[in-house]
Amino acid sequence: MSSSLNARFLRRLLRQNVGCSTCVCRKDSARYLTTTDRYCTNDIDKPLPSKSPGASAAGSRLINNPLPFKTFLPKTTYPDHAPVDTEDVPYVPLQLHKETRKVYFETYGCQMNVNDTEIAMAILEKNGFVMTTDVKEADVLFMMTCSIREGAEQKIWKRLEYYKSLKRKRSSMKIGILGCMAENLKKKIIEKDKHVDVVCGPDAYKDLPRLLDVTSTGQAAVNVMLSFDETYADVMPVRVKQDSPSAFVSIMRGCDNMCTYCIVPFTRGRERSRPIASIVEEIQALSDQGLKEITLLGQNVNSYIDKSESKFYGGFDAKNTTKNSSGFKTVYKPKVGGRRFSDLLDAVSRVDPDIRIRFTSPHPKDFPDEVLYMMKEQPNICKHIHLPAQSGSTAVLQAMRRGYTRESYLELVHHIWDIIPDVSLSSDFIAGFCGETEEDHMDTLSLMDIVQYHFVYMFPYSMRSKTHAHHKLQDDVPDEVKKRRHLEISKAFRDGALKRNQAQIGQKQLVLVESVSKRSTDDMAGRNDGNTKVILAGGGTTAGNSLTLKPGDYVVAEITSCSSQVLHARPLYTSSIQDFHQSFHSHQINTQQQYVVTS
Repeated sequence: MSSSLNARFLRRLLRQNVGCSTCVCRKDSARYLTTTDRYCTNDIDKPLPSKSPGASAAGSRLINNPLPFKTFLPKTTYPDHAPVDTEDVPYVPLQLHKETRKVYFETYGCQMNVNDTEIAMAILEKNGFVMTTDVKEADVLFMMTCSIREGAEQKIWKRLEYYKSLKRKRSSMKIGILGCMAENLKKKIIEKDKHVDVVCGPDAYKDLPRLLDVTSTGQAAVNVMLSFDETYADVMPVRVKQDSPSAFVSIMRGCDNMCTYCIVPFTRGRERSRPIASIVEEIQALSDQGLKEITLLGQNVNSYIDKSESKFYGGFDAKNTTKNSSGFKTVYKPKVGGRRFSDLLDAVSRVDPDIRIRFTSPHPKDFPDEVLYMMKEQPNICKHIHLPAQSGSTAVLQAMRRGYTRESYLELVHHIWDIIPDVSLSSDFIAGFCGETEEDHMDTLSLMDIVQYHFVYMFPYSMRSKTHAHHKLQDDVPDEVKKRRHLEISKAFRDGALKRNQAQIGQKQLVLVESVSKRSTDDMAGRNDGNTKVILAGGGTTAGNSLTLKPGDYVVAEITSCSSQVLHARPLYTSSIQDFHQSFHSHQINTQQQYVVTS
């Protein structure tokens, strides 16, 4: 009788469906909470009710005093860890290492990866790790990786060979691959290279301390789970470049656009935004540290929506739905409720009127007039817009699933010029996308000639796995043609940028000093409002000039000469954003009055 009841209990245990609030199977709780004979394994020590009042006494005794769950597990010896709190899963600190360990980061790719490095280091620092700038003395080597282009991945594979040579000399050293490449090539990384100890995706940095503890057992540790809600809003990043007057602040993660060439939605997941309150708090902390420039970061930064507060969530309201730029469309339905990017710009620009606010990288579809007029009216929001075109051909834009035509893009450019005449525009272009013809390429060159961007990022197309293009399109443009078109795009950019820069000679501009010039310690280097690099002659520490500048200073400078990439200027005097704006505004009024009198 006893063995029969034991067998019945085991069968019942194996077919039960969990439904307790602390399990990973929480999704089944609504279905099973009302079923009295199904219990969670977390509650295995609780008595199971008998189905019939007439159950035998022996059966009642067994059901009320069930065998512990460990009875059915193989005998295994486990380390003496601290008790596991299921509410903290999956980020359970094992605390196997008590000593301080040194971490070295090498960061590749976009500004988002720079910010991710700062987030990951902040998490590690709270768990007893310290950062080092000497790769040879590090206990842990992390590579923050990029998967946007094939060239970036190849560079990382080559660098990994050097890391392996260091590990052969010191076997206790750990190597970790973080970021987009970790998520995209997780299996390949582990299978191809046995020296990699940790593979961690963009949404799992909070798990890094535990992953490193797991590696102490000799196993590789992997966590590349994507999240619907992780924004690291509760993490204050550690500034990697302490001497820089600028900082990056991540306001959202992921992307919903699903452009056919882009792997970002597959490596960083769906769009989700940080609450405005947490962003303002971080910028206030940076202001208190004396920083002078903040760049708001996101894969699609201007599609920001904060729904963290119920009063801003709302139901369907035509006045509070996503408004695309004229002629633009999306693959997803309009988003409803929440506070939008213009609300965020307004809030962060008011934290400190003498901190410049920039943002990148936006999508052209998300430029309602509220954003443009906010940029025009607030002196400390830079008059610089990154407006990725990717191609000047409507046919290629359709194949890329960008959601606009050549004509609608140019219409937006002219609309921006009408509202912000002195705006600085930059862009992205891909050379040799699937099916691109010579005529399509000439359309791109003509678009660049019309707009004359201040700066352009341009790349030959490289097919990425998992993307729509990889599954549905053919990479049919030969490599030599891609390279030639890439060079022609570069020349078109330089010709246009030179004309733009030449038009600025003689202007007085406000420049944020960033560092000593690389070419001469007599000069300083900085950037103007339009994000163009400016060399300030004679402002360096060895120049013997009465106006000695330092990083973080705002200086009014007169532009004296230029190239397609750089402006050269004579520094006049230090100022502030507000003082320069008032002076510049007064000068405009006086000029207009003189024109009226003369006329």
